[in-house]
Amino acid sequence: MLGGNATVVREFVLLGLAGPQGQQRRLSALFLCMYLLTVAGNTLIMLAIGVDARLHSPMYFFLSNLAMVDVCFSSTTVPQMAALALSHTRTIPFARCLAQLFFFITFVNMDSLLLGVMAYDRYVAICQPLRYAALMRPQLCAGLVAGLWVLAGLHALLHTALMARLSFCASNVVHHFFCDLHPLLQLSCSDVSTNVLVIFTVGGLLALTPFVLILVSYGAIAAAVLRLASAQGRGKAFSTCGAHLAVVALFYGTAIAVYFGPSSSHSPQRDTLSAVMYTVVTPMLNPFIYSLRNRDMKGALRGLLCGARAVGGPRPQER
Repeated sequence: MLGGNATVVREFVLLGLAGPQGQQRRLSALFLCMYLLTVAGNTLIMLAIGVDARLHSPMYFFLSNLAMVDVCFSSTTVPQMAALALSHTRTIPFARCLAQLFFFITFVNMDSLLLGVMAYDRYVAICQPLRYAALMRPQLCAGLVAGLWVLAGLHALLHTALMARLSFCASNVVHHFFCDLHPLLQLSCSDVSTNVLVIFTVGGLLALTPFVLILVSYGAIAAAVLRLASAQGRGKAFSTCGAHLAVVALFYGTAIAVYFGPSSSHSPQRDTLSAVMYTVVTPMLNPFIYSLRNRDMKGALRGLLCGARAVGGPRPQER
């Protein structure tokens, strides 16, 4: 129970980005531009895949889901970051804070899981092409994505429920630009050992599994690529795989540093910078890395931008 002179916290104060108000506004304007680019790029990808029948395959099905998740992922945090810099009101009710936490964990898990599934899809396509149609059937892919949504939602619900049972008293100032796990746990006056245990066990398992799947899949792809006779083909394949792995390293490296690093390594500035990297930068890079380096995807995007006539193919010549 709380002490008699303790004050129960019913809302939090989000400090936003570190630094003076003017610097925060400039950084928020930059991140807002990156967010708009993220929304535009990923929306174009979803539209192009939806209207071009040539892209109705498992690889592009997963890519369209990743694009949708990236839009939702960034939308959970970046608009609020900009609002904090422009507004004098920085409070957020406890219930809204928990809702943001739920959606944030759901989308960050979906991003991670989809990256793992997409790596496996490429492994099957390159290393086991004869079994691709059987292993990656459309119904199986749709069921897999639905299952991933359920898994990510249940994981987020577990963290949200554990956070809701905690008591927050005295300080209500969150040194972050959104309601994240560690900044909130640092403010609790309850026993948070269960929350921390769930982060390192359930959260660690959900983060480690797709990460290992990505490494194993791209390792097998690299071995297959090395057997190619064409040096040009090897160079192109390694260039594409290297770009994919760079985004994966950025996403997992910063996320692991925030959630699974030792307590002594946590600081508001470091955690905020890491959060910016995987909530703003990575979703913006995904459309360029996974789409603009793909010839079919570039053709579909050109067709979408040029109109339905271009998508349908060239006009027959008039006699």
